[in-house]
Amino acid sequence: MYSKKIVIRYNPEIVQQPVIYLLSQKHNLVFNILKARIFPRREGVIVLELTGRKEDFDRGILYLKEMGLKVESLSKSVNQNMDKCVHCGACTGFCPTGALAFDKTTHKVVFDPETCNGCELCVSACPIRAMEINLM
Repeated sequence: MYSKKIVIRYNPEIVQQPVIYLLSQKHNLVFNILKARIFPRREGVIVLELTGRKEDFDRGILYLKEMGLKVESLSKSVNQNMDKCVHCGACTGFCPTGALAFDKTTHKVVFDPETCNGCELCVSACPIRAMEINLM
């Protein structure tokens, strides 16, 4: 099984369509909605974890893009700004997935974007805003 977290950006014309339902039904993909901001007749964003066979996943992503949706890996939308980060570790206590961890050997905060679910708790926990999430 293949699993990946993605961000789908909706345009106002598509937001009323059952995109995720069709993605699941047509391409045999199981989805877990991690975050969603979708409003009628406006742009929206949804963060999903998609699971299925790799070939079904690839066909599903192509289907979304052919519908005119912008699709990217969640890891491209979340960033640890190393120029700002002072490695205080405040964010690690709020991260529910363990994507942020304090390495006791290097005394640095390590970020694993593949584990991140885009919840944005790290943004508010970081006193200097070194974690950056661009979901909109």
